[in-house]
Amino acid sequence: MGVALAPFAFAMAPFAYAQDAAATAAADKEEMTEVVVTGNIRFRDRQPVENPTLVYDTEYFQRFEPVSVGEMLKRVPGVTFTSDMLEYDGVSMRGLPPGYTTILINGRKAPGGEKDRSFFVDRIPSELVDRIEIIRSPAADQPRSGMAGSINVILKDGAKLRGGLIKAGALINGDGEARPSLAAAYAGGDESNDWWIGVNHQGRRNPKKKYSWRYGADNADFDDMEYQEDTRDGKDTSINGEWKHSFDNGFVRFNGFFVNTDRDEDETSKTYGAPDFTDFDEVEVQAERISQKTYAFGLDGEYGLGLGKLEYDFGYNKYDEHTETTVHVGEAEDLSDLELDDEEVLDIVDEEYNGKLAYGFKTDAMKLKFGVSTTRKTRDGAADPLGTYTIEETNIDPFVRATFTPTAALTVDLGLRYEMTDREVTGEDDTGSYDEGILTPSVHLLYKTSRDDQFRFSVARTSRSPDFDDMVPLTETEEPADENAFRGNADLKNETSWGVDAGYEHRFGSQGIFGVNFFYRNIEDLIDLVSTGETVEDDGDEFSVYQPRNIGDGKTWGVELDYSAPLTLFGIKDTGVFFNYTWMDSEVADPFTGEKHKFNNQPEWVYNAGFIKTITKWDVSFGASLYGRDTGVAYAVDEVASVDYDPNLEAFVEKRLGKTMVVRLSAQNILDAEKAEVFRKYDGDSIDEIIANRRADDLDEYERESEKSGVLYQLTFRATF
Repeated sequence: MGVALAPFAFAMAPFAYAQDAAATAAADKEEMTEVVVTGNIRFRDRQPVENPTLVYDTEYFQRFEPVSVGEMLKRVPGVTFTSDMLEYDGVSMRGLPPGYTTILINGRKAPGGEKDRSFFVDRIPSELVDRIEIIRSPAADQPRSGMAGSINVILKDGAKLRGGLIKAGALINGDGEARPSLAAAYAGGDESNDWWIGVNHQGRRNPKKKYSWRYGADNADFDDMEYQEDTRDGKDTSINGEWKHSFDNGFVRFNGFFVNTDRDEDETSKTYGAPDFTDFDEVEVQAERISQKTYAFGLDGEYGLGLGKLEYDFGYNKYDEHTETTVHVGEAEDLSDLELDDEEVLDIVDEEYNGKLAYGFKTDAMKLKFGVSTTRKTRDGAADPLGTYTIEETNIDPFVRATFTPTAALTVDLGLRYEMTDREVTGEDDTGSYDEGILTPSVHLLYKTSRDDQFRFSVARTSRSPDFDDMVPLTETEEPADENAFRGNADLKNETSWGVDAGYEHRFGSQGIFGVNFFYRNIEDLIDLVSTGETVEDDGDEFSVYQPRNIGDGKTWGVELDYSAPLTLFGIKDTGVFFNYTWMDSEVADPFTGEKHKFNNQPEWVYNAGFIKTITKWDVSFGASLYGRDTGVAYAVDEVASVDYDPNLEAFVEKRLGKTMVVRLSAQNILDAEKAEVFRKYDGDSIDEIIANRRADDLDEYERESEKSGVLYQLTFRATF
């Protein structure tokens, strides 16, 4: 996937209380050369805020030349992706599904079109990023939908930078095909005005090869083999701009962007029968043509008033997707007899108006901030065979946050947010509504035992809205099994969670840090699929109705370790090492079998380790990074699937040309890692029969799948002026 939505990062300005200190630190302008052409090695830093937040500057990632934020995030603690090879789109923090992680851009929720409300981070180009903040537990003035945590992507802006940037590069696949990567940006201004304009064009291609071996109930009973070529080829073109005017007691800022994405996904699957794979059976050719357009416009600022400051932030976002899918089938290996078998059109229009008004002030004894956030979202969808639907959702969230410092070592942050949600869902079959308020308090304690050592303890309540597809009151027959029907539930409630984080950090002088954090989440009103006891008729056939409902509870827990520091303590100069490891576990009841298992695709562990070495006299740097994770298992009505990934090794070497230019060669997936999946499939004429077979492990089909994508090289030239 491309990096289509990235430029909107510039269209959204920092607003959160938690960023006050960071904003102050950014007051001095940086020349573009300082953040693009540098031989310094950067490490993870601690954010000077009350709630637990990790900070990674762009220089921490830049050497490995990540194309998108997704490629950056695989180097931070607790982040996993359950995607195809070389795809880093839906973020899973602490092993929970992507919908449980909130993606923020400059402190505000990012708009996206995914059905589980997640945001695909591979749409944000990495060269626009100033830093990434991992918010483990939210404060009262931050969005509360990230049960697993939130990722705040802070972008470069004209208020911090001066000068221009030109980037030219190419992404080269192992088969020799290349796609361009071009960008230009300029930041300027005077004493009272700052402005930024940037353009970006990014091509991405990911050719994958996949083999599937299918067996009958007896694993030795080989049925057939499928060979699939799957190529994703896309391009993203964008333009964005920003203007900020500062005055004596505040500022006002306007910003906006438009981005267009076109992506083709082509799959050709050939099936060969037993026993020697030479007996050609059939071919299926699937083509997806995806068009996505994203718009964002914003106005924000602050104004000194009385003892403190009045802050305001208003925005408009729109996401428009049109996808056409066709499937052709045939029986000739040369594809000469292909016939149309299926076609589908998907249209999604997601519009959002948002606003925030807050007032904050400081005294010798405390800091106080209070305000209200509002969001008005409208989502219109049309998909075969479900039909059309509309979801209208309004959130009004008043909040108050107070921070005290009883002693020089202890800081106490108390917050209260009241999330009022009014949701109306309209489909072709039915309508529904949800109107409820949820109180989400938070407590954050920070205790500094020395300049370099600190302990943290946090308790916070979060809430999460249901997936869009689960709420659509439309009925689809033969789902999730042949004699069943799936019906969306417009009356679903929000899921809620109480979370605890407890951690310790030690800083090594001015650079380097070690941290350990324990986390626990207790999630209530989990949404699962259950039988309603009703039946529907379609063309004379009767189907048992299944519907998502708030019936379950779940919990997850784990420990996160991270270390990044130079090796000067051991007498090794200009060398930095980094390492992080997360162990996690969870428990949730299967809605059909009643068995306890982990959340879908949650691995037991994930790690990243690597080094960077600079040879100062040659103006050369090089390094390597290794990312790996444990097996994850996903449970569906008629299937239990496990997924495993080989470790992913990446490396880079760069040469700086004077103070304004750098040439960098990087490579991903150097070991040609494999994604391996195993599917245990069960059959039956109804869900009851399928579940009975699943309990007895009475297999209908056993399948092994192997996917590879090859090495991806990138050659990049950057110049500043």
